[in-house]
Amino acid sequence: MADYSPYREFTQRLKLLISKHPALITTTLSNIFTMRLIGNKTHGDLAEIAIPEFINQYMYDYSSIHVGKDLYRAKEQEEDITIINDITEQEVAVSLKAYGNEFLQLSTDKEFRMFPLLSSQGEDIIRGNTRIKSILESPEFSAFEEINTLALIYNEKQMKCNMLVFDADLAKTMIETIRFIPPGGRRKHPVFRFFDAEDGYICEVRYGDATANALQRGLWTHTKNAITYFESLTGGWVDYSHNLILVNVFSHALVASKKGHIEALESVKSDIKEIIQGEGL
Repeated sequence: MADYSPYREFTQRLKLLISKHPALITTTLSNIFTMRLIGNKTHGDLAEIAIPEFINQYMYDYSSIHVGKDLYRAKEQEEDITIINDITEQEVAVSLKAYGNEFLQLSTDKEFRMFPLLSSQGEDIIRGNTRIKSILESPEFSAFEEINTLALIYNEKQMKCNMLVFDADLAKTMIETIRFIPPGGRRKHPVFRFFDAEDGYICEVRYGDATANALQRGLWTHTKNAITYFESLTGGWVDYSHNLILVNVFSHALVASKKGHIEALESVKSDIKEIIQGEGL
């Protein structure tokens, strides 16, 4: 990654916190992935409010807010959370993804510019450092400069999870070949895939015009096949466990009154204070 950027500085501070206090992130990730017991996609939505709260509670020089679903659904911006450096007051927009150890979307390419540019090259295989550099530095590929994706990856069978950051700067320098892959098998649309000098997979640009859904377009990678181009903030895979009590709390909270919620919230806040004191934060 680049030596310095507000996002890079944040991820390194988060990585340092996790290395010193691993129990904090393990508890939080366990609670997040427990939400899959409620619904297959519930964990992703709740991660968008859990991670900002983790930052607010445990990172003394950072704060965070959840952007909100109304803004997200309006397609005005891709980020799910905003992170603020409380010292410099710099803000960073971050896209939070909670996926299995497979394909990971890095950018939706809302204006549908990347795939047409690659198609205009007129070749199924694009090689040459100068040529590839020209493509990656073009306005159409500006999304490559704005990848602030925080990925919460899980393996449900093994009950393991990982917090990953895609190293876009490294990826750009290592791309040696771009190949056009036609539709086939379960893939209904063509893609352009990017490979390094060892023919290792790095990422891909999917087909899809402005009317296509998000799964049919944009810049994607694969967390398992492109692991070389990721940095783990958790220091690799960590074990997580289901918190069945949390599911029970949710079910009771949904039929309780605001009075009960207020009392429960005060109890939870008190617990967080004890955790902070116990961890020496």
